[in-house]
Amino acid sequence: MFDFSEARGHMVESQIRTSDVTDLVVLKAFREIAREKFIPKTQMALAYGDAHIALGDDRWIMRPRDFAKLVQAADIQPTDVVLDIACGRGYSTAILSKIAETVIGLEDTDERVDTATKALEGSDVSNAAVVKGDLKLGASEHGPFNTIFVNGAVSDVPKSWTDQLANQGRLVCVIKKGVIGHGVVFTRSGDAIGRRVIFDTSIPDLPGFEPVSEFVF
Repeated sequence: MFDFSEARGHMVESQIRTSDVTDLVVLKAFREIAREKFIPKTQMALAYGDAHIALGDDRWIMRPRDFAKLVQAADIQPTDVVLDIACGRGYSTAILSKIAETVIGLEDTDERVDTATKALEGSDVSNAAVVKGDLKLGASEHGPFNTIFVNGAVSDVPKSWTDQLANQGRLVCVIKKGVIGHGVVFTRSGDAIGRRVIFDTSIPDLPGFEPVSEFVF
């Protein structure tokens, strides 16, 4: 029988730690959450591979290296309230729940919300909830947020997201307008939003947030 626990440890040591992810709390979260519980059964053999995993519903789980680097860059504190946009089947929400005080996962259909909720319950996550809403609008009724995490590349960050950041809050995502994207941390300081690029990567686009094609006549 395949040993998922051993594979999880190998993922942390060979994919995450070697990518300059050194935060002990972040590493512990990746060791504790069983990734295989959040993906389709047909994809379980790929659970701990160095690749993005398609969930079959326009959602992806980022490869461990990219996901972990974004989580570390978010600098999440134990008292933080986090918004997890496009949380898919809930893996990212589960990881974030091990670091933050409260996590709100956001999805746009009842089916996705139900699937993620059941997966979180199956992993004994008690400080997170998944809600339904328009991804572009965020979840202002549950904010403001100390951290906003985005699962999937976007061409631009909607103002509605940054408006929901608490002072000194961080939004982490991948901005991609071509083939290569950039992991970026946006930080609110009063009414100003700062931006810091942390690494280059290429992850799947979040549907509805792709670059708009420009036609030249």
